[in-house]
This record gives sequence, C-alpha cells and structure tokens, in this order.
Amino acid sequence: MALKDLFTKTQTKKKKYATIPTEAAKQDVPEGIMTKCPSCKKIMYTKELMKNEKVCLHCQYHFPMNSGERITSFLDEGSFEEFNENMISKNPLDFPDYLEKLEKDRQKTKLNEAVVTGLGAVGGHKVVVAIMDATFRMGSMGSVVGEKITLAIEKADELSVPFIIFTASGGARMQEGAISLMQMAKTSVALKKFSNRGGLIISIMTHPTTGGVSASFASLGDYNFAEPQSLIGFAGRRVIEQSIREKLPEDFQTAEFLLKHGQLDAIISRLELAEKIANILEIHQPGGEITW
Repeated sequence: MALKDLFTKTQTKKKKYATIPTEAAKQDVPEGIMTKCPSCKKIMYTKELMKNEKVCLHCQYHFPMNSGERITSFLDEGSFEEFNENMISKNPLDFPDYLEKLEKDRQKTKLNEAVVTGLGAVGGHKVVVAIMDATFRMGSMGSVVGEKITLAIEKADELSVPFIIFTASGGARMQEGAISLMQMAKTSVALKKFSNRGGLIISIMTHPTTGGVSASFASLGDYNFAEPQSLIGFAGRRVIEQSIREKLPEDFQTAEFLLKHGQLDAIISRLELAEKIANILEIHQPGGEITW
C-alpha cells in the first residue's frame, strides 16, 4: 500500500469530536422553539404548548395567559367586541415616574390598561367579559381598571346577559393611593345591583389573584371558579405568619386549599373551561338543563 493511501485511510478513521457552536451559529437558531415547564421541568415544543391552551403536556401546569390569548381560548371565534379600549390612567397624586411607567407598559403590551372588557359569546351564549392582564402593571387595580369593570357590569345589566370576569392581579395600585382602594367598593356595589336585578355573575380566578381584587369583585360571583394551582389570597404569606406567629400549611392560598375550605365552587382546567361555562350558561336559560 502506498504511503499516501495509508495516510488517507488513517485520516478517515480518526475520531471526530463535538465542536462548540460559534456565536454566529447560535444566532441562526430561532428563539422560542422550545419551552421548559417550571413545574415538571420537562421541555416541549412551544407550538404544541400553544395548541394545548398553554397547559403543560406532561403535568397540566397552567402557564400564564395574557388577555388576547384568553379571548382566543375562551370566547367563540370572532364574537368579541371591545368596550372602552381608549380609557387611560392619569396621575392624580403626581406620583414620580408613574406616567412614564404606564407608557412603557402600553408600548410593551399594546394595551391601554390592565383589564380588557367587551361583549362576546361562549357556546353561542352572549356574555359581557372583563379579563385582567398581569402583563400590564402586574394587573394592579387603579381607577381605570375599576371604572372599566364597573361599566362592563352596567353594560351586562343593560343587555340582560351574564357577566364573566377573569382575575389576575397583584392588588391595588399604590401609585393611586385611596383612589385605587375605592374601586373595591365601586365594583362591589355595581355587582350587587346587577345581582339584585337577576344578573348572573361568574368569577374565574387565575394565577395570581391577590390583594384588594381578591377581597372584592373576584370573590363575589354566583359561581367562583379557579384554574389549578392559582395563588389566591389577600396579604402575603410572610406577613400573615409574622402576624399570627404560626407556620402556615404548604398549600396555603392555593386554589386547592380554598376549594378544600369552601371558598371556591370548583377548580376547572383551562382545557375544559369554555365547555363547562357554556353548560352553566345553558342551565340559566329558560328551560335549560345540565349535561355534565
């Protein structure tokens, strides 16, 4: 065998080692293709996760949804008509940098405030919905959030249709002080008037529902539901433990804990939510009957 042929044969048998991708190669890989579940730590295709209503394919963990995703997931296709979309917050207390932060969130989320309200349909039944969005100021409740929810309740009363609210909030918005806290009373009174006139109220609490929101309109439904593992409570766990000088249960302030202690009517997976709510709406129609 010629020396040249021997050298070529040796080279072809040489072990190949993995190479480290260059920065340019890394940039060629699209971001967001895969998503890791924070609960079970398994990785799945983002496209498959989105098709599954952002519910983990392995452990059923419910990823957060923004208002747009919630509308697409819950309401009948093409049925949504938004109310009061151009309402924006002022700065009544001249809180430093407040308006700048609001503008930054508007640019980031393409929303004007932390709640979206409108008319839609679920299983063919007309409803007025209010959907809180935690991507805008952590869903905090300011004057505009309270006003939009109140106007939505009044619209449901005017149209004689049920009112459904999805809550997701860090509580009252501190930059508006007492004005923010007043929204608890305003929305609660509106719900009471609506209820007295025979209106149906369905509250669906999502992760997280805390502070003044949980202490007012979130808990005042004729039906109070929640998504699995949602954090629902008023004060923070550490504050409560320091106040009562006791250790709280591990599952304290979860949807499962609240259901166990009679503060929820049911925990419903997002994958079944539209169907079950449509069923409830059917029950409340003249001659309606339950099918699940």
